[in-house]
Amino acid sequence: GIPVTVEDMEAIDPEYFKNLKQILSHNLDDIGLELNFSSLSHEFGIEKIVDLIPDGRNINVTDETKYEYVTLVCRHRMTSGIHKQIDSFLEGFYDLVPPELISIFNEKELELLISGLPDIDLNDLMLNTEYVTYKSSDQQIEWFWNAIKSLNREELALFLQFVTGSSKVPIEGFTDLQGMRGPQKFNIHKSYSGKHNLPASHTCFNQLDLPEYESEEQTREKLLLAIKEGATGFGFG
Repeated sequence: GIPVTVEDMEAIDPEYFKNLKQILSHNLDDIGLELNFSSLSHEFGIEKIVDLIPDGRNINVTDETKYEYVTLVCRHRMTSGIHKQIDSFLEGFYDLVPPELISIFNEKELELLISGLPDIDLNDLMLNTEYVTYKSSDQQIEWFWNAIKSLNREELALFLQFVTGSSKVPIEGFTDLQGMRGPQKFNIHKSYSGKHNLPASHTCFNQLDLPEYESEEQTREKLLLAIKEGATGFGFG
């Protein structure tokens, strides 16, 4: 299967994901954290320490090893620490759908296969979009929406996955779009990364970072490349 990454944690536990982001973004001494290569586990109300590496509870995490720590703790919380539940789920799921029938799909394709292509009301999305360092009247924003309107249903579903992490449209429409802190409208930020770079997304905030492209054609080309190749940025730098 596909290895889990720290980005996967935002859908499981947004607050914990935020804490991991702080660990990666700052020196440990500056934020007063003392960590070791272990994790707390709870089973039937009993708390126990699980070593992430041999004798991990006695090995301190440093700024040089914190990326390894974050990777291991995410893997523990999302896979190895709940392997019994995962095995039980897969056993029942594979009784319904043989694994060889779904192994050809990636996770995004599988979501679309299960949920189907969504009906996306672009007028509703435009009415519930916020702009940061852009204005709705800017030329780049006009080009962006023209590019979006030119996409087919499958491409629109990929775009929604790209910026929100899911192809599902909220029942109440985009006014009820949720982020890691609760209700969070789709928002477009001006990116200063350069016109040759692709747009980047921050799915925990329903945010699109859009460079200042020089034409509508360039905007559409870069947008399609981003949503089809999954070029997603999470701002860990």
